[in-house]
Amino acid sequence: LSILLSLLVPAYATRSPDCGGILTPSGLSYRESRSCISHINVLRQDLMAPAAPDLLPSSPEPSRKQINSVKVTELSLSLVPDAGLRLSVDVDLDVTPAPSSNKAVRLSILADLHLEMTPEGNLELVTSACKPTLEELQSTEDMESKSSSSDVDKEINVNKICPEVSRLLLFPNEQLISLTAQFPVTPNCQVQYLPLAAPVFSEQGVTISLQTTFQVAGMAIPLPVSPVPFSMPEPASSSTSHLILALSEHFYTSLFFALEMAGAFNMTIPHLPCPKTTPLPRQMGSLFQEDVPVTLQAVFRSSPRMVLEEGNAALKLFLTVHVGAGSPALQSFVSVHVDMSAGLLLSVTDTRMTISAAAIEDTDLSLASSNVGPVPAALLEELLLPTLRTEVPAQLNEVLSEGVILPHISSFTYTNVNIAIHKDYVLLSCDLQLPARAG
Repeated sequence: LSILLSLLVPAYATRSPDCGGILTPSGLSYRESRSCISHINVLRQDLMAPAAPDLLPSSPEPSRKQINSVKVTELSLSLVPDAGLRLSVDVDLDVTPAPSSNKAVRLSILADLHLEMTPEGNLELVTSACKPTLEELQSTEDMESKSSSSDVDKEINVNKICPEVSRLLLFPNEQLISLTAQFPVTPNCQVQYLPLAAPVFSEQGVTISLQTTFQVAGMAIPLPVSPVPFSMPEPASSSTSHLILALSEHFYTSLFFALEMAGAFNMTIPHLPCPKTTPLPRQMGSLFQEDVPVTLQAVFRSSPRMVLEEGNAALKLFLTVHVGAGSPALQSFVSVHVDMSAGLLLSVTDTRMTISAAAIEDTDLSLASSNVGPVPAALLEELLLPTLRTEVPAQLNEVLSEGVILPHISSFTYTNVNIAIHKDYVLLSCDLQLPARAG
């Protein structure tokens, strides 16, 4: 099996995206407002550090140069369609360039940022252009009255100031790495979301396409190939949500395929209620010397399949149910093919999507094999259907009760989630909730 999987993994790695997200301009503004304090503190600490006087190298006495105070008056991040992001920073500095003299200057920085893919497959926010300017303020009391000074402009050291901007990106980049972390689905099954390319910047926001991968027992498994290429749907122009996530039908089919590969859905239903008046227990008498409890053992003969229609989600199950007795080894006397359709309910808490089977909607039974002679279809339904309708959803829900962690970076959760089920995909519109220092 390991050799077979290793041969299949290269084909699996070329799959198209099966989910993605759009960080809207509203979400970008919210993120920046929550991270502003953190960025201001980083700038203040860096500019006030002992090495900071090198930012103003023109003083005749470098040992006497000093930045006495730093006041960040503006820090904003804006979206530039088809390009990236623009960071704008205004900082008022109180500088001592020489003994017994003070100078109030305003440092303005414009930096263009964009996202790149690292060789490791992570996203990284980098500076593509940085333009600092320096203006002398006429007085420390009148900060709005200022004039350009060629002498002050000459004092700026671009090579020293722009690296300070790069330091603002350290924490966001640490968070971006967390996007590709492995998250547990079951104890031996993990899910991972991998970016396929650098995000696209547009008026709608920052769009990223993701490919879902699963590992079972530490080994990447080849997932079924999506019959339809998936791309992020265009968000509604009236949407005020911070983030829009789209999960394709293939995403869910892959999830259930991985859970099946992990053996999470193997079901044993002990002590099947079986009226002694039915013919089946009498047929069992030829195989067993005394009355024994009947057990059902269900295995998948084909992978579960998710079906999404407008406003409705269902899971198609293709089982073979072995009816028998004995423990620990089951002595099967009848095997039945069971095709079922279970309606599903979807909800989100924090960053987890909870999937629960609501009810069995359709069921089709057919005899696969029998050691006790022909068994009428009506008898199979009488014996098995009530138990299957109850136990199969219950055992599915036990597996899915922990939920599936959705794509996210560390330290934020989803709030105000609205779930819309469409044909072939599920759309989640939500807001972000971040602690004040998260950027």
